[in-house]
Amino acid sequence: MQPTSIDPNEYVEAAEGTLQFGDQAQQGKFELGVCMAIYKWEELATAVDNNWGGPQSADKRDWISGVVIDLFTENKIVDIQLIEDTLLYAMADEFDTEVDNDSALEIGALVFKLYQECAQEKYDTVDALYQAYQEKQAYRAKHLVELQADPNNPSDSDDDSDDDEEDHDHHHQHDNQGHLHTHHEDSMDVDDGPVVDDDGFELVQPKRKGRR
Repeated sequence: MQPTSIDPNEYVEAAEGTLQFGDQAQQGKFELGVCMAIYKWEELATAVDNNWGGPQSADKRDWISGVVIDLFTENKIVDIQLIEDTLLYAMADEFDTEVDNDSALEIGALVFKLYQECAQEKYDTVDALYQAYQEKQAYRAKHLVELQADPNNPSDSDDDSDDDEEDHDHHHQHDNQGHLHTHHEDSMDVDDGPVVDDDGFELVQPKRKGRR
């Protein structure tokens, strides 16, 4: 049973061309809103966290955001039903998951609302979604740091020969699933020592980054 407050046939139509906003700031806000709506979809978040779409699950979620955005850049008419169907097909094709509740309809309605608000240059909902996303990412990052600092957790520090490789793998895993942009240890600054010019003055050298 679908939520009574949502009309799946509600639509927006462009007077000419497509529904893409001509103003870049307006379009940028809408695209951000779509991404935040997709990240808000709990069923998809569960699929990504459990790698139901394989090792590229996080990338597939971003791809779904792009597909939804393209609905508005390539069509003259878009309704809530079209957005819902797009989400359901993507979940089935990319994550082999059938969603049998109204969550896709609710996300479709949210995307539709974001488009209407951005058309009026109202960005409160977009900004609120983005703030909630940032707070969630900050919580996950803090939780990760606490887990790493927990002495009860196993550590690889006793095996110096495998430390660098395992540390790199650990950071890469969390970057894919949690989008925590941490750096590998070999990205530390490289200092080759002072350089002196012909007059005997020491030159300040820019610090170089090692390859990740």
